[in-house]
Amino acid sequence: MFHPQLEVFYAYLEKNDNMTNEEFEKMSGDINDLKNHPNNKLIEMMDLLTTEFESTKNNIIGLTLYLDKIEEFYNKSLDEYQSRTNGR
Repeated sequence: MFHPQLEVFYAYLEKNDNMTNEEFEKMSGDINDLKNHPNNKLIEMMDLLTTEFESTKNNIIGLTLYLDKIEEFYNKSLDEYQSRTNGR
C-alpha cells in the first residue's frame, strides 16, 4: 500500500545519486589540496558537494518518514495484540 508521506523514500529507492566510494575517496584527497586546484575545479567540486548534500538530506528525510511509519505500524499491532490478551 502506498503512503504519500513516504514519497521521498520511494524516490530514493528508485534513484540513488550518491557518490561512489571512488568519488568520495578522490574528493577526500582533493579537499586536502584546495590551494593547488584552479577555480573551475573548485566550482566542479562545490557543485558535486551541493548535489551530494541535497541527495543525502532527502535520503535522511525519506528514511525518517519510513521509520515513523514502521513505528506506527508496530504500535498499532501491539495495541491490537494487547487488547486481545488484556495487556498480558
